[in-house]
Amino acid sequence: MPKKEATSVNRKAEIVSAAIEVFAESGYYRATTAHVAERAKISQPYIFRFFATKEALLLAALEVSWTRIIDSFRGVVTSSSPEQLESDLIEAYEKILESHRNETLLQMQAQTIQEESIREAMRDGFGEVRHIVLEAFQKAGIPNAEERTLLFLARGMLCNISMALNMPELMEV
Repeated sequence: MPKKEATSVNRKAEIVSAAIEVFAESGYYRATTAHVAERAKISQPYIFRFFATKEALLLAALEVSWTRIIDSFRGVVTSSSPEQLESDLIEAYEKILESHRNETLLQMQAQTIQEESIREAMRDGFGEVRHIVLEAFQKAGIPNAEERTLLFLARGMLCNISMALNMPELMEV
């Protein structure tokens, strides 16, 4: 990859990272591309070189967050024993929550945004996670795989709420 291309790819990733932080902190509607530019230490017009709209920037940020979860879960599925599968998936998600808190907050906010492209991105992300977990549970011979997948996803949502509200007691077993 030529140096200029590499710089552009890096700069685009830096803008998305800044957007994740700003959107998570301020919310999508209150955040501006000027805030994102300030966080990325670039000029606001430079953002539009990579993203036509603030919505396109949000979609890129959501893609990063969903890709992280999906890639993590795929890695777990290929390396876990059937007996450890569910607990390894839970551990993988807890690590994501710990190390990428802003991405989780971003996804939580995006669930309430009514723009169709954002709803579609959220449906696609949740759908892919559900598919990975369900298929893995079925292949592992976990009884009632559909119900266990539903409970796994519900527990993940409760983890999100617990983290967002700083209420660890929600996750105490």
